[in-house]
Amino acid sequence: QVQLVESGGGLVQAGGSLRLSCAASGRIFSINPMGWYRQAPGKQRELVAGIRSIGNTNYADSVKGRFTISRDNARSTVYLQMNSLKPEDTAVYFCYLDNLRRYWGQGTQVTVSS
Repeated sequence: QVQLVESGGGLVQAGGSLRLSCAASGRIFSINPMGWYRQAPGKQRELVAGIRSIGNTNYADSVKGRFTISRDNARSTVYLQMNSLKPEDTAVYFCYLDNLRRYWGQGTQVTVSS
């Protein structure tokens, strides 16, 4: 069993920054892919960023150059540094981890005001 706990969401003005964290516990390994999706009201959940190993990352086109995903395997934690935030980044952000199946966190709200 795997548990994921997200933190770091909140309200920020456009142009500001936030850092999301997702701490994993349970049967996990440093090679497990992890990452972030987001879901805005009335929209489908979309991939924001993923990381397989350090240096092996992928991003949605809409966040490239603004968001950075990283992981600390010693702490079993993945981070999402979000800079130059825009109102369209407003969504609930969900952390995931793949280990035979996909596990999800409970989500954390990010609201960007204009």
